[in-house]
Amino acid sequence: MIPNPNRERQHAEPALIIDAGHYERLRAIASSAPPAIGERLLFELERADLRPTDEMPADVVRIGSQVTFRDEASGRTQTVSLAYPEDANIEARRVSVLAPIGAALLGLSAGQQIHWEMPDGNEKLLTVLEVQPPAEPRPH
Repeated sequence: MIPNPNRERQHAEPALIIDAGHYERLRAIASSAPPAIGERLLFELERADLRPTDEMPADVVRIGSQVTFRDEASGRTQTVSLAYPEDANIEARRVSVLAPIGAALLGLSAGQQIHWEMPDGNEKLLTVLEVQPPAEPRPH
């Protein structure tokens, strides 16, 4: 289960940067999602620093970014692209922003870590290793 955003956090939250051009759509998606993920995504969106699309740092995870991250517990490294739910395709390694990993990575920069509770109740520590910006940063 995703943690309750109102619950006291055991770990410091990393700074997040969100593309302002995607903000309203991300809020709408989070608001209509099941509460377990929707509430956490809304919490993350509300605490983020919003930036205009043309001022987004290249190493920040956003919709369309390709991100390489490591699960610190298993040591497993993966590379995925972050996508809107309708564009997600696990075979193509496009992870939905509503998937636990997608929601956790949104807004992080290369080098940052986040603790994220997974649906099975286990907490993961994820480290962003590398971010490739979207080919065309365009909001839908």
